[in-house]
Amino acid sequence: MNLDQIADFQPMIRKRHLQLGDQLGLAIVRGDFKEGELLPSEAKLCETLGVSRTSMREAIRGLVAKGIVESKSKVGTRVREAENWNHLDVDVLRWQLAVADTETYLRKMFQLRYATEPAAAAIAAQYGTPQDHTRIAEAFDAMQSAGDDTGQWVEADLRFHKAVYLATHNEFFWPIGQLFNIALKEMFMMTARGAHRPRAVAEHRALMDAIVAGKPELARELSLKMVGNATSDVLSMRNIASAKP
Repeated sequence: MNLDQIADFQPMIRKRHLQLGDQLGLAIVRGDFKEGELLPSEAKLCETLGVSRTSMREAIRGLVAKGIVESKSKVGTRVREAENWNHLDVDVLRWQLAVADTETYLRKMFQLRYATEPAAAAIAAQYGTPQDHTRIAEAFDAMQSAGDDTGQWVEADLRFHKAVYLATHNEFFWPIGQLFNIALKEMFMMTARGAHRPRAVAEHRALMDAIVAGKPELARELSLKMVGNATSDVLSMRNIASAKP
């Protein structure tokens, strides 16, 4: 194999091992392999899935890095307890959302929002810079100009909340803002189809103004109110949806 062939071959191997990591990670999160259970041998997995040992080993390394499995010589690859998984990892989160029922997903997302968003808003009001204010304002403007385009509205809404987390200038908050791009998209899609957009626009404007004005307690209060209203909106829409024939 010459150098050109190697260059062509490497992206293919990378893509294959990422696909394998997706298959195995989703299977583990779904419970096909229980915590503490050994995965089938490397040879068995390769035979079953029709892949090379190189791709399989790369896939396993990826899962080890995410804390999902541990691999030991002469023992094999064992699924770790869920408490050891990197739950802020984008792939782990994506797999969890794929297997979670809607009620469980909503409950956990609201818990996360109540626990983090008001604090992030208050800290953003303390430490946000003019650049942060511009980023928040641009996302807000995009929400206003989205019109009836639900997709644009949701993307702008996600950008707004991510910008607030970035404005904390606290790197321990940043991963939460990042994961919201995946975790909250479904929730925002639900509420975007409701008739409460004018209220949501007013709430986002008020929060933006409080952050820009450097009023942390007001920002905390407004963020808490926003999450509370979002909770009520989703619950109301879920009840309406469940009542339909």
